[in-house]
Amino acid sequence: MTIVAARIDGRLIHGQVANLWSTKLNVSRIMVVDDRVSEDPIEKSGLKLATPAGVKLSVLPVEKAAKNILAGKYDSQRVFIVARRPKTYLRLIEAGVPLDTINVGNMSQTDETRSITNSINVVDEDVEVFKELDNKGVYLKAQMVPNDPEQDLMKLLKEA
Repeated sequence: MTIVAARIDGRLIHGQVANLWSTKLNVSRIMVVDDRVSEDPIEKSGLKLATPAGVKLSVLPVEKAAKNILAGKYDSQRVFIVARRPKTYLRLIEAGVPLDTINVGNMSQTDETRSITNSINVVDEDVEVFKELDNKGVYLKAQMVPNDPEQDLMKLLKEA
């Protein structure tokens, strides 16, 4: 299997993921990895509606996503993984899923978050998980859309 990209986006599948990123990366499958959403039929229906025509969709809990990836279930496909939080990717990596780059796109602002960029807002736990991912050799890039310049998220975190 070719994991063509992994992205953190609190909105999961929406215009940027469905149109810009999926087209740019020429994906054949979008894999949403989220324990809660995988159990919510209404949210899953919304994600199906937002998925571009001709692109397959998987909505899986972390454990099943890792198991399927490692078993080679998607070996002939170009897979784009999308998750809401960095912790999901740490769990995938700890389960053995090889990821070398994660695109941090959109993490929405709440009363508990602090702003790193216009679109990336974090809590302390997110920062600690980003540090763990960085220590595991994962390059964390901040990039909202394909035409935006790529920025090193760890440098942005140090500056914030």
